[in-house]
Amino acid sequence: MRIEVGKRQKLTVIKKVDFGVYLAPGEGSEERVLLPAKQVPAGCSEGDRLEVFVYRDSKDRLISTTARPALCVGEVAALTVAQTGKVGAFLSWGLEKDLFLPFREQTMQVKAGDSFPVALYVDKSGRLCATMKIYHYLRTDSPYKKDDRVTGYIYEISRQFGAFVAVDDQFSALIPPREMYGQLQTGDRIEARVTAVHEDGKLDLSVRDKAWMMIGKDAERVMEEIGRCGGALPFNDKAAPELIRERMQMSKNEFKRAVGHLLKEGRVEITENGIRRK
Repeated sequence: MRIEVGKRQKLTVIKKVDFGVYLAPGEGSEERVLLPAKQVPAGCSEGDRLEVFVYRDSKDRLISTTARPALCVGEVAALTVAQTGKVGAFLSWGLEKDLFLPFREQTMQVKAGDSFPVALYVDKSGRLCATMKIYHYLRTDSPYKKDDRVTGYIYEISRQFGAFVAVDDQFSALIPPREMYGQLQTGDRIEARVTAVHEDGKLDLSVRDKAWMMIGKDAERVMEEIGRCGGALPFNDKAAPELIRERMQMSKNEFKRAVGHLLKEGRVEITENGIRRK
């Protein structure tokens, strides 16, 4: 057994000193780490087993604490930026020393007060750092099923794959391109509907409700756009899907359903080149 940086572990008290106690994985181990006096539980004696978190202090020395940080190595949690500097940002995570988020591990510009999910890793020099590139750290054992409502954080957007989402800041999910409606941006917190749960546990999401639930909302959106265009849209339901998605933020089928709903209510009429309000 070895002392592991960035993890909670049970270690044995092997020596008491004025400024704390030294801990080791077990008797005879050459590895040891200091637990400062202010962290030592009352009545602690040599041979006791203590659960601690091991990290490096401001002088890069290995040290332990009984405090519980927001995450351990390999885990993901939402943290808040305490301050930014010339080399990156520093995040509050429950320890005296803030957690370093290097510029190279940022997926967007961050500022003090911003909150977002990050993963914890050990860099090449043995220091604990945060990364916003969390895809490979997210869990795939979510409790959600199809049509459940979820909330999540968009941490990356790809033209090819869609918007990558951390549901509950810990579960892997994707909004496919066909479900990319509105002005979705990296850093947005969204509410969405689960459209599929894959065999590997990853989720597909949509920011829109089921079609029959959206008809009324989509119809009103069409009427609003007609109003903005002076009473007539310059295209109808035969327009290219790309044009409809760009202008209306809905698919061609959704647009046709909305227009059909308005026609049935007698609120619009379709012309050769557009849709006009009655």
